[in-house]
Amino acid sequence: MSEPLFLRQSGGLTLDEIAGLVGATAPAAAPHARRITGIGPLDRASPTDLTFFDNKNFASAARTTLAGACLTNAALAKELPAGVAALVVREPYRAFVNVARAMFPQALRPSSLSPAGAVTGAHIDPSARMEDGVTIEPGAVIGPRAEIGSGTLIGANAVIGAEVRIGRDCAIGAGATLSNALIGDRVIIHPGCKIGQDGFGYVMGARHLKVPQVGRVIIQDEVEIGAGSTIDRGAIRDTVIGEGTKIDNLVQVGHNVSIGRHCILVAQTGLSGSSTLEDYVVLGARVGVNNNVTVGEGAQIAAISNVHGDVPPGARWGGTPAKPVKLWFREIKLLEQMARRKGSADAAADE
Repeated sequence: MSEPLFLRQSGGLTLDEIAGLVGATAPAAAPHARRITGIGPLDRASPTDLTFFDNKNFASAARTTLAGACLTNAALAKELPAGVAALVVREPYRAFVNVARAMFPQALRPSSLSPAGAVTGAHIDPSARMEDGVTIEPGAVIGPRAEIGSGTLIGANAVIGAEVRIGRDCAIGAGATLSNALIGDRVIIHPGCKIGQDGFGYVMGARHLKVPQVGRVIIQDEVEIGAGSTIDRGAIRDTVIGEGTKIDNLVQVGHNVSIGRHCILVAQTGLSGSSTLEDYVVLGARVGVNNNVTVGEGAQIAAISNVHGDVPPGARWGGTPAKPVKLWFREIKLLEQMARRKGSADAAADE
């Protein structure tokens, strides 16, 4: 159980290489040739591990850490034991992530079960077109006239529908299904995602009348979509996911939705049809956005909030219905005070 299996193998970096990578300064007495081969938290790191320390709340763990090296800032470096090489940077966690990316590049995207370029046990329509270097794993289905760019991985049992286009260096996870979709370069779609199915549209009545969904899903470059998420195709316009946007697991994106560039959508968020997120929007876990709502550029919505009206650019909202955070906090405080007064009055009446 303690063996470093899966993604933990690394050739490592010396302290000098780490310092050079992130622009860190190290004590003159540090063993600069020491090789760091792993990463870990303060309380579990070993002498061959790199850790980080950027919050004084973890000072007790820092004082007893066994890590070989620690990325920290100048104010906190004095808390570390003498045997730990303190690498001083302005943003310890960001530096730690950059080093971890260099040490474990294989963890940045799903890996294949098969040799690079292999196509084994898959069903590929004769009219599908693939560039060199595509890897297709067993059980995958590639439909008529689909196009797949070089360096892309299609996972086991994934289904790529007719005329779907997938760019270069993408990863499509096991069991994912893509239809009516155009996918850019360097896109990661994790296992179990469903993309391009018809959206939920009905004219309600004695017998609900299904609305034809004739749009597409367009996913731009460097988007990542978490496991089990669903993205419906558009009804009368395309559903669009902008460049660099990151979507967590179990997120629902309805038809006609437009998501801008570099947005963050955390787990179990739901976007109703025809809603719009402008660039750099952040939605916390389990946020719900109503249909035809626009969330302005750079806005942030707190977890478990419901957005029923347009949100101005740069705003920070929360609650149900969502409102400016300061107003939401004041309402919560007022309700707490009212509840306490009511409780005190009830207790006095019982006496």
